[in-house]
Amino acid sequence: MRFLLVLAATFAADAAVAGTLEIAPVRTTEWKAVYGQVEARDLVPARARIGGTVVQLMVGEGDAVESGQKIAIIRDDKLAFQVAAIDAQLAALKAQLNRAETELARGQALVDKGVITAQRLEQLRTDVEVTRNQIAATEAQKAVVLQQQAEGDVLAPLAGKVLTTPLTRGGVVMAGEAVATIGGGGFYLRLAVPERHATGLEEGAAIRVTTDGGEMTGRLAKLYPQIENGRVVADVDVPGLDTAFVNARVLVELPVGERDALLVPAAAVSSRFGLDYVQVAEGEATVDRAVVIGERIEHDGVPMVEIVTGLTTGDMVVTP
Repeated sequence: MRFLLVLAATFAADAAVAGTLEIAPVRTTEWKAVYGQVEARDLVPARARIGGTVVQLMVGEGDAVESGQKIAIIRDDKLAFQVAAIDAQLAALKAQLNRAETELARGQALVDKGVITAQRLEQLRTDVEVTRNQIAATEAQKAVVLQQQAEGDVLAPLAGKVLTTPLTRGGVVMAGEAVATIGGGGFYLRLAVPERHATGLEEGAAIRVTTDGGEMTGRLAKLYPQIENGRVVADVDVPGLDTAFVNARVLVELPVGERDALLVPAAAVSSRFGLDYVQVAEGEATVDRAVVIGERIEHDGVPMVEIVTGLTTGDMVVTP
């Protein structure tokens, strides 16, 4: 509803009429109607960490996700082959280690009998140690490949709603490519206001928002200093905003200034044959005067109507 800063009106009693309202200018807030767009505060792509084939896509557009939730699986068959090759290397190295440890035990017995030299025994110990180090290095290599396989799980970067899924199951994806786009961090209205109204806007101002569910009140959260294409970008926070459709257009009214207006109670206006009339007291008589009405305003619970033309300051309007 339109907010009135001042309501200047004087009621007078008269024997000829039930009640009158003396018309006087009222300071009112001027509103500018624009369309806002529902946008997510954070728009983050969930990217593939490895290249490969999408073997499973677990979400679709509109699904709600939690931060860290698995939303897709990407498989690179080459990694499985690498793991198999490393396993074969480990098997060979473990067999080699078993043989080296057997040779070391035999050499220990022979050196005690003086059959081989201590230098030969030291060589056998070195062979065992080298083989063990080779096994450790190969196992570390295998861990790297297994980690790469684990990175085939695509995780949601934040809690929110899935906005787009450009890939399908069976598609091929490159490392770093977006598998889905997640909108989160809350939703707000993004506005583009003509720059001539920018000076009348203030952060924190109350904003009227009209949706299919009715009229709501928001708050002007942010004004951006850069003007683009003759318009100032602003963000509006609206508690309870319907976020079923991101990028949906919503009617918004912004307070861009103040002006004087002539107001009468809505009940004092009658319509006949497509024209609007109010009764005006002129001396002892009352006459019907055609008027052009403007905005409808509620003040202190009383519906009021702005009179654009047809009345002047000082006119006495008959009220019911």
